[in-house]
Amino acid sequence: MSITASASGLDAQALRAQFPILDREVRGGGRLIYLDSAATTQKPLAVLDAERDYYLTSNAAVHRGAHQLAEEATEAFEGSRARIAAFVGARADDLVFTRNATESLNLMAYAFSNATAKSRMGEILPEATRRFVLEPGDEIVVTQMEHHANLIPWQEVCSKTGAVLRWIPLTTEGRLDLDSLPSVITSRTRVVAFTQQSNLLGTINPVSPIVDAARAVGALVILDACQSVPHMPIDVASLGVDAIAWSGHKMLGPTGIGCLWATPETLDAMPPFITGGSMIETVTMEASTFAPPPKRFEAGVPMVAQAVGLAAACDFLAEVGMDRVADHEHRLTAHALDRLVSERGVRVVGPTDNVMRGSAVSFVVDGVHPHDVGQILDDRGIAVRVGHHCAWPGCRAMEVPATTRMSPYIYNDVDDIDAFVDALSDVRRVFGVG
Repeated sequence: MSITASASGLDAQALRAQFPILDREVRGGGRLIYLDSAATTQKPLAVLDAERDYYLTSNAAVHRGAHQLAEEATEAFEGSRARIAAFVGARADDLVFTRNATESLNLMAYAFSNATAKSRMGEILPEATRRFVLEPGDEIVVTQMEHHANLIPWQEVCSKTGAVLRWIPLTTEGRLDLDSLPSVITSRTRVVAFTQQSNLLGTINPVSPIVDAARAVGALVILDACQSVPHMPIDVASLGVDAIAWSGHKMLGPTGIGCLWATPETLDAMPPFITGGSMIETVTMEASTFAPPPKRFEAGVPMVAQAVGLAAACDFLAEVGMDRVADHEHRLTAHALDRLVSERGVRVVGPTDNVMRGSAVSFVVDGVHPHDVGQILDDRGIAVRVGHHCAWPGCRAMEVPATTRMSPYIYNDVDDIDAFVDALSDVRRVFGVG
């Protein structure tokens, strides 16, 4: 049997052997229990080896070189694009590499800013590109649970174009108030951008009703999939959206690489984001024309080694099986919620049931600041996240200044969850609460 599986599902103990960092001792010799994977995941040997092997054997500038190393590097880069695209059911030509999901979302936002600016300067735009031109009073819709990466870029677009930002509010349970859709998404809505899974609340949002409401008014739909692509099977075509953004470092891959998938029609119509070398077709002193996608959006020297590493991460997760990943996390989350809701003085921030819910679990301990909770856990070798998790409006909506967040992944098991919850008694003891 593969090391990635057991008869009952994912074998976290076997998988853990593929992550050397998890053998570390921390804080005076304690075992590292890493529960911060919503922020960034650890990297298996297959990813580390793939990136190192590229630098050892094939390192060169891609696309333009005529020598063997350049040919090998180009093949490694474009081959990695094809493997990463296949992981989400996409065509290679529809996958754009960026530095991270934040840049992917900014790329989409700047398509609107740039098209609008060109139109106002009198440039005649292709008919398809007119879709990205905003008029004062046009509306952009987000949700109250968005990560700042899918909020601030749209705030900036509104400030530059005169568009109006609107949002789908949260319920007290930490889910989207879908009853508000008819009043929030209107005939003036041009863009609907939302997260598939909240990094703060763990909520998994239903995509179809939001897409249907957006399609009814002709709006373009953009999905932040940072917390979904690493954790569940994703097929981009079945989601029915126009664009999807995610990051490599949250799915066992290297830092410094993100992905943007969009439909061919969307990419063809979009003006470029960053300009310079590699993204051009022709250049004169007076003007330039741009390469077709995806090169149009990949100016400068690309992140070849990171693409190689991310492709290895996709292969690793595919071998594990994304259905198995989702099922494993579902079981860990159920166990964590069962234990946390029974703990004295502990309140889960977000859904307390395990329906349409991911593995990021935020909570507060009555009478103790989240940063202090995190410090006590860290003293016991347990790595969690503290703060507002780049989702400040969501925290305000849930009436908390910040939370402590634990987020397991494929290398965690029930023992890790139990050690984490048991350590909360130390938090209450140290601070004399509960």
